[in-house]
Amino acid sequence: MTRFYLPALLLAFSSFSALAADNQLSAEEQRNGWQLLFDGKDMSQWRNFKQQGLSKQWIIEDGAMKLNGKGGGDILTKAQYQNFDLKLDWKISEVGNSGIFILADETGQQIYSHAPEIQILDNERHPDNKLASHLSGSLYDLIASPAASHKKAGEWNQVRVLLEDNQLTIWQNGVQTVSVKIQSPQWQQLVAESKFANWPGFAAKSSGHIGLQDHGDVVWFKNLKIKELK
Repeated sequence: MTRFYLPALLLAFSSFSALAADNQLSAEEQRNGWQLLFDGKDMSQWRNFKQQGLSKQWIIEDGAMKLNGKGGGDILTKAQYQNFDLKLDWKISEVGNSGIFILADETGQQIYSHAPEIQILDNERHPDNKLASHLSGSLYDLIASPAASHKKAGEWNQVRVLLEDNQLTIWQNGVQTVSVKIQSPQWQQLVAESKFANWPGFAAKSSGHIGLQDHGDVVWFKNLKIKELK
């Protein structure tokens, strides 16, 4: 005969109820000043790069923002952020490639002209998997993510990006992938040895938009939330 212990059941229920459902804030997150960037119903906080509207190729599917195929264009938040804590979940299609941008502006030709990118990739199949700093969770072409942070294409990944007084820390699936101070001597050396060495204005600004990349492949995002830091 199975016995149920009320205290244990109450504890389990309490732990479960403390977690927010997809695209919602928990009570603790609300108290701590978190804000949703996507509520699962509309993308009113987003627009295309250098445009006022949003392409019809960016759709909502099963509570996730989905780039439905090539031609949707890169998108960014309408608001800009300086010091922030950002969380989101992403899922990439097979042989897919995408990215998350921070400190994006619209003075360059492309969204990536000045914005550092957290890579999204099917690490197993996409041809841009030859360099470790091009794998998912990496600070693209600058700092490689550890293998322990990687998941297979088609699985949801959790990313956290913390930027405070130029100190950038990134986690993917609970594993720290990046810790660097932007514009520090270490940063300048990393940039000098990367493809961005001769890109004027790269990561030069202390604030900017959050961006999501159209690399021509289907990609999903959900649970996008941000907390501005004072």
